[in-house]
Amino acid sequence: MSALHIFEHAPLGALIHFSDGTPRPPARFNRKVSAWENYNGSGRLTAKQPRRLIGNHWMPAGFQLHLGNYGSGGVTILTVTRHYQLTSPLTFEIIEVPQAGMVRVLTEWNDTVESRHLAANMVAAEAWAAEHRYSGMRFEVVEAGEADRFLELRRAA
Repeated sequence: MSALHIFEHAPLGALIHFSDGTPRPPARFNRKVSAWENYNGSGRLTAKQPRRLIGNHWMPAGFQLHLGNYGSGGVTILTVTRHYQLTSPLTFEIIEVPQAGMVRVLTEWNDTVESRHLAANMVAAEAWAAEHRYSGMRFEVVEAGEADRFLELRRAA
């Protein structure tokens, strides 16, 4: 699938795999494996940004994937996200979508809605929100129709 397909059809919270189509190098080549992992991996879809004007420059439309958190002792030091433009040469695949009843914890800034967390239920979402303070946080329950639309798209592809 193309980046445009992900932008148009994947719901926030979906797990997305991205690839450049090259085979993984042997493990003994540490640098080659590290470079390969930059273009091949997976992440959770956290935001979609339409084309927008910043100053006098147009920023192209795209989406953002959360690739991971790094830290120790329960403290996150670094959160890794990556923004992909709709013209990305990589191929993308929707691996899974949020199931009905799951809860997205969302924030909004500059007309961009960003998914901060995907919880199994409302109780878990409220517990997560109590520990992680974000301004303007809101909850969105995943509807049953979202997973059904994903299955229909997968059958059509």
